Amino acid sequence: MKKGLFKILVKINKVLLPSLYKKDPNKLTTFQKAILGYRYWVLTNALD
Repeated sequence: MKKGLFKILVKINKVLLPSLYKKDPNKLTTFQKAILGYRYWVLTNALD
């Protein structure tokens, strides 16, 4: 069930949150770094 919840969150993130794919991580603002960290956390939990 936990894995399914995270897979749903990944799909929601793709639609709602901005993509930071081609941006330099050193030049991101604190808020953008938080979004990047959240997306990474959700993705890694969905893959486990």
